[in-house]
Amino acid sequence: MNIHFKMSQLLRQEVLTRLFLPHSFAHERVGFLSCRVAATVNGMLVLAGDFHPVRDTDYLEDHSVGAMMGPAAIRKALQLAYNNACSMFHVHCHEHKGRPGFSGTDFRETAQFVPDFFNVQPALPHGALILSTDSAVGLCWTGQTNLPLPLAKISFVGEVLKLI
Repeated sequence: MNIHFKMSQLLRQEVLTRLFLPHSFAHERVGFLSCRVAATVNGMLVLAGDFHPVRDTDYLEDHSVGAMMGPAAIRKALQLAYNNACSMFHVHCHEHKGRPGFSGTDFRETAQFVPDFFNVQPALPHGALILSTDSAVGLCWTGQTNLPLPLAKISFVGEVLKLI
């Protein structure tokens, strides 16, 4: 399946700006993108609509990782998906240029909580996106028990079109 993830340059800049804000103890920030999905001839298009940053009080102090979301952060994201009938993608940033990659921690943690979104929106795909300062990479789950698929294409659309 060919999965194309699309986000406006304006939304991408908002996400990066919010993710780069300092936190009192977390080394990085995280959030969720609510998305809409459409079928295409050879797969699907996932269109990012809004960014929902994890609130300062919803981080757990855990110095073994860059940022640890508490259960309240997950509950709020699940509630957003349920109330708005939308697909959800977890997002965070690796602060460098070039294509980022999923660390072992990124793979392990997303595999634990992303499938939970199928409990509230079972017909929609859900996933994870990692941004760098100029690129991105992502994974998409198409079902609760399915293995994640890589995003085949990521587009940032705005004044300057950038295809990854």
